[in-house]
Amino acid sequence: MQTISWNDDAIDLIDQTKLPHELTVFRATTVAQLVDAIKRLVVRGAPAIGVAGGYGVVLAMGEADPTTDPEAFARLVDEVRNARPTAVNLAVRVDEVLTAVSDGRVAALVAADRIKDEEIGSSIAMGERGADLVGQLVGGRSVRAMTICNTGGLATVERGTALAVIQTIHERGDLEIAYPLETRPLLQGARLTTWELGRMGAPYRLVVDSAGPALISRGMVDVVLAGADRIAANGDSANKIGTFSLALAARHAGIPFLIVAPESTVDADTATGADIEIELRAEAEVTGFAEVRFAPGDAAALNPAFDVTPAELITAIVTDRRVVRCHAGERPE
Repeated sequence: MQTISWNDDAIDLIDQTKLPHELTVFRATTVAQLVDAIKRLVVRGAPAIGVAGGYGVVLAMGEADPTTDPEAFARLVDEVRNARPTAVNLAVRVDEVLTAVSDGRVAALVAADRIKDEEIGSSIAMGERGADLVGQLVGGRSVRAMTICNTGGLATVERGTALAVIQTIHERGDLEIAYPLETRPLLQGARLTTWELGRMGAPYRLVVDSAGPALISRGMVDVVLAGADRIAANGDSANKIGTFSLALAARHAGIPFLIVAPESTVDADTATGADIEIELRAEAEVTGFAEVRFAPGDAAALNPAFDVTPAELITAIVTDRRVVRCHAGERPE
């Protein structure tokens, strides 16, 4: 099962807003539909929206000819590129496909397909490399792994990033239990990660966000695995809100905290985490859920979608190509 595919001049996306209760496909035939899908989290996860953005360039070429109407084409591409600000993969992958535009729409589609294939290969590599590292760090015994948000195939194309590591550990017979955090306010962990863990037959127990650091402090977790939406040149990593508190807890408990993300997430042009734009999402995501409001009618909310974990709290960054040992002073740039 692939999260994203190109079929008959359209982008087919597993609609993640409907999971886990309904497995349906959202079809984007226009740039406006794709941008809306990215903003509404029909498709989400830094690698996945990067792949979607690459195909978005191909959609844009069908709406505005880059040769005869370059301004309209550029506007459409900018809409795709800026659909979400924090994850660097979106802009990177859009720009990669743009390099093929001058050779025509078929060449652009080939470039977008290549990006999708790269993400699949990268997920396999991250899973293997990350599982090897966890084995070394944990000491060869059964692993109790905690993770936040959704970093599986739904966040990439297949298998995933941090969840790919957990899947590989499980396939090797070395996973004692996974602890996915619910991930407020949109419950990507409760809705999506549990769905994926169930499909792979992995043992897990769902945990509320605020319980994560407590379980770590009680010695119930061997390793924390998180994804990233942007990794700065110094190793500071932006990920789903709540990741920073897990890193602090892991440091306090003396267990490894690993970031798992493809090389396309490393942004050498962003010096530190202080330079990463943090997306603020709608207040309604906090004051209610699924169109049911549970806060008072006049309640205001602040809803940052991400936080930044400083490099000094990260044991290592695992990519599809390498392991960067931040605790030893290495940098991903």
